[in-house]
Amino acid sequence: MHKYESIIYWSDIDNKFIIEVPELSGCMADGETAEEALKNVEIVISEWIETAKEIGREIPQPKGRLMYA
Repeated sequence: MHKYESIIYWSDIDNKFIIEVPELSGCMADGETAEEALKNVEIVISEWIETAKEIGREIPQPKGRLMYA
């Protein structure tokens, strides 16, 4: 499991749970359930990191919990 902070919320527009990973620009996933969204975001984070390596983009180290919300 990746250690990047993830923000999960319900989207009435999409009728799904959405997870955003603020430390990885544009990295987000969705799912019918919170559990599905968490599973999907792990895949998307891995793909984000793989793509970043391929194009020579810097991969940020996970910062953990932010001090504000």
